[in-house]
Amino acid sequence: MSTNILGIETSCDETAAAVVRDGREVISNVIYTQIPTHTLYGGVVPEIASREHVLKINQVIKKAIEEAEMTWEDIDAIAVTYGPGLVGPLLIGVSTAKALAYAKDIPLVGVNHIEGHICANYLEDKKNGETGVPPESIEPPYMCLVASGGHSHIVRVDDYTDYTIIGRTHDDAAGEAFDKVARAIGLGYPGGPKVDKLAREGNPKAIEFPRASVGDSPYDFSFSGIKSAVLNYLNGAEMKGLEVNKADVAASFQQAVIDVLADHTVQAAVDYNMKTVALAGGVAANSLLRETMKERAEAKGLKFHCPELIYCTDNGAMIAAAGYHEYKAGRRADLYLNAIPNLKIGER
Repeated sequence: MSTNILGIETSCDETAAAVVRDGREVISNVIYTQIPTHTLYGGVVPEIASREHVLKINQVIKKAIEEAEMTWEDIDAIAVTYGPGLVGPLLIGVSTAKALAYAKDIPLVGVNHIEGHICANYLEDKKNGETGVPPESIEPPYMCLVASGGHSHIVRVDDYTDYTIIGRTHDDAAGEAFDKVARAIGLGYPGGPKVDKLAREGNPKAIEFPRASVGDSPYDFSFSGIKSAVLNYLNGAEMKGLEVNKADVAASFQQAVIDVLADHTVQAAVDYNMKTVALAGGVAANSLLRETMKERAEAKGLKFHCPELIYCTDNGAMIAAAGYHEYKAGRRADLYLNAIPNLKIGER
């Protein structure tokens, strides 16, 4: 008998809900993005994000149930992101999920946002024909790079609910570095997609930006140095009155970050005898990262998997997928579930 999970995601600036069957088949996926609102401020304003979630969350959940052509009686559990993320937005999702679980007498499952990103790799959208790689082609164990605005981790996935961090950033996350560099060269917010687009017009070898390594930690990252190198390059050019080719800056910066992300992840997979490498998180939507990871993984004889683009950025389907595996493992949250902004991978 199939299991239908309603997933709710409000960790940052997307209000999202989805219904997923058996942790893989996406039945509905509704996302309301606040990007146009926050673009005015050059980044996410937590108070504004919280108010937007309050205004939209009931509509988004209702639409997800309707598009799935289901009623509440068809939902086996409600999964909700309770961390990490912005505390205000998280509280909106958690409070709504608890109220619904109580009112509808449906089990509640708390989901780690980062683990949700990893579980996006299992999703298959049969309804819209976006099947991508068959979902049975990836199953634990595998090595996964999680790259987003707030996180850069290499995670060993030993089972559907068993995660171990192998590498992490010591300062800026990859997505954070993309946003800061985008702002420095005048691209605005959100930085990641804009850098990706502009970089296609530039020469990735035009400027030699550093590829940082972290002492004796072969799988860890540090992106503050490359961010500073870009700022120094721009300031130096301005002081000398030189014209800056923004496309070359974007391409060279992007190549430097992606070289490190891909090389460290693939090396970790080889060292831990994994046969598959996966991608997850918002930066996983970057076209060059997807191409580079695939190329370098296959060069080492490894399989490569990444989610459909719509499931790389924040969405309810990935939370439902992660919630399914938590639910099957017998884990339930009570009505004391609270937001944990700094929740770590693997914490329960």
